[in-house]
Amino acid sequence: MKHLTYAPGEGAESLQLVDGPRPEPGPGQILIEVHYAGVNRPDLMQRRGVYAPPPGASPILGLEVAGMVVALGGGVSRWRIGDAVCALVPGGGYAEYCVTSEHHALPIPAGLSLGQAAALPEVWFTVWANLIDLGHLSRGERVLIHGGASGVGLAALVLAQHLGAQAFVTVGSDQKAQFCRDYGAQGAINYRTEDFAVRILELTGGEGVDVVLDMVGAPYVERNLRVLRQDGRLVFVAFQQGNRCELDLWPVMAKRLRITGSTMRPRSVAEKAAIAAALVRNVWPALAAAPDKTHLHATFPWQQAAQAHQLMHSSRHIGKIVLAVRP
Repeated sequence: MKHLTYAPGEGAESLQLVDGPRPEPGPGQILIEVHYAGVNRPDLMQRRGVYAPPPGASPILGLEVAGMVVALGGGVSRWRIGDAVCALVPGGGYAEYCVTSEHHALPIPAGLSLGQAAALPEVWFTVWANLIDLGHLSRGERVLIHGGASGVGLAALVLAQHLGAQAFVTVGSDQKAQFCRDYGAQGAINYRTEDFAVRILELTGGEGVDVVLDMVGAPYVERNLRVLRQDGRLVFVAFQQGNRCELDLWPVMAKRLRITGSTMRPRSVAEKAAIAAALVRNVWPALAAAPDKTHLHATFPWQQAAQAHQLMHSSRHIGKIVLAVRP
């Protein structure tokens, strides 16, 4: 089969199509004929040599795909050959075929194309695990979402609306701010021109928010704690600008704050399966009812994967980027 390879530590231009062996599904796994593969920041990190795949995972890039089931491993009962699925994969998505646990594949929400569906698994698994399982966001609460125009940010915004929570976002341009307001954000703050902590307290009458979903890291920690109200939760999903800082921890005690976070790729098969089941039960019907809430910024032929990576690195995009393997 053909797949994309790369030179660790090199730039996006090192991405090249090569031939290699087709994977075979093991017990409890399915083989997917990949039609589209999502592009995510962990792909860029792995290409740069700073995010190694977990033991046993394919070294090929790609954490989410959409396509057709073409082979079943032993004991598989959830899927049949010919089923259309989107799936979270531990690696191997930038290829004509990849394998994953049968429990990490999900049906395509009604009304969505395979290209749109390929943009769902990584962000929605991440958002559900962090906003719901760790952040315990609930109806009537407020959430501040950093990187609001990213794939994770827009999914978190949709989930907050679905729950009946008020969502505020930070973004890097006025264009992105307007997009997020049109998408349903209660407030959108351009962090390049405003101090988000000052603005959030203004927008909430000095009360602050119940949850902060952060992918920036160290430079935002002190201000994140400042805008959290009593019993607030700070949840990290990435550290794009560093993971070390010095700060005053008194607000954590004074306001009974909780600081947590998680990564998705190292989680167990069972943990990811539980998230998949929750998504199908609680989110997939809402996505089918509002397919416009799955926003694709760009679709690249997978021969142009370098351009896709360069676009993601620039942060000029809004929403998701996918590669077309079999359009």
